[in-house]
Amino acid sequence: MKLSPNLIDHASEALAAVMRFEYPADGVLSRYFRAHDKLGQQDRGFIAETVFAVLRRKRLLDYLLGDTGARDMVLACLAVLRGHNLRELEGVCSAPELEKLGAIKQRAHEDLPFEIECDLPDWVIEKLRAGGHDDAALLALARALQRPAPLDLRINLARSTREAALASLAASGVEAAAMTYSPAGIRLKDKPALSRHSLYVEGAIEVQDEGSQLLCYLLGPKRGEMVVDFCAGAGGKTLGLGMLMRSTGRLYAFDVSATRLTKLKPRLARSGLSNVHPQHIDSERDPRIGRLVGKIDRVLIDAPCSGMGTLRRNPDLKWRQTAAGIDELAAKQKRILESAARLLKPGGHLVYATCSILAEENELVVEDFLSRHPEFRLVPAIAEMARRDIALPEAADGGPYLRLAPHSHQTDGFFAALLEKVKVES
Repeated sequence: MKLSPNLIDHASEALAAVMRFEYPADGVLSRYFRAHDKLGQQDRGFIAETVFAVLRRKRLLDYLLGDTGARDMVLACLAVLRGHNLRELEGVCSAPELEKLGAIKQRAHEDLPFEIECDLPDWVIEKLRAGGHDDAALLALARALQRPAPLDLRINLARSTREAALASLAASGVEAAAMTYSPAGIRLKDKPALSRHSLYVEGAIEVQDEGSQLLCYLLGPKRGEMVVDFCAGAGGKTLGLGMLMRSTGRLYAFDVSATRLTKLKPRLARSGLSNVHPQHIDSERDPRIGRLVGKIDRVLIDAPCSGMGTLRRNPDLKWRQTAAGIDELAAKQKRILESAARLLKPGGHLVYATCSILAEENELVVEDFLSRHPEFRLVPAIAEMARRDIALPEAADGGPYLRLAPHSHQTDGFFAALLEKVKVES
């Protein structure tokens, strides 16, 4: 698209608002667009893509520019990251700005320090190294997290088949293909608006990352069981679990946010599921949870976490999170796991999962729990997925956990542990 001074001004103003890092970037951009409702769809797309490109490579731009303002960041992003040549920028830049951009483009192609290549905060790099990543693995992960995520869909197998959905999308000009791992997954080539597509309106598709879909298969709920989605949020995994249960049994969707549960209601109506029971709870110790202690067959805990595995979609998180914040989250995660585990009956299964890549939120939480609960055992996740005819690559360390990542599985970064409650001999 043709650049204009006005468009650069809008991108700079929006970026400055986002880089206060007080609120999630997507929410800040939504407010900015509401306040500037005369911006067209193409202009909004340009602004959003530029802002997110800056967030993905902010450390590189800081390295090239030094301490500077949002306008310089936008111009450098266009020249270095978004492929605009200097001639295209002549109409929106001053002569000194063009000269500076020329020097920056040259420096960007020189050898860069490892930390700049990773474009992660130092504390994240340190934690990943401590968690077992060597520099080659760390750099591969970091580079994958810098790339935008594709648009993934889950087919509601109660309403359609993957083959039928692919045919319907193709007929409407949407390029898509079956996912590598999820039996109900489709990945789109581009990111078209789907809210008015017949598949969406009829409840045959939901937007859901492939990794998120695989967590539902790992839990493996069966027809007629009692199941709890302990941190349901807006219900993406709840709907996936309900589909696998064929709308039988009872599926409780708990969350401490009434607002998030409200977003589940229209999705639930479209899905056609009749076994889902959303319940707002005050905390992980809510009395409504207590009534289900020892009665549940399966529990999914998609624990509140740093979201560091979702940087493809939410690159602002790496600049908004702190090492101290990770410690606070880990304490909360331990409390949630402790409370949710009480719900299981003997022989029941629990999946503890996060969209984090940090050991403090993942295996260290699980290991702490297992050290105090001999009535639980760890079930090897990859082998369990194979029993469900989902062939995932073995973890490099051969460990029992499920670890998904964009550079190895083309999904968001996810961690999951499958636990079984067993009878302990006295």
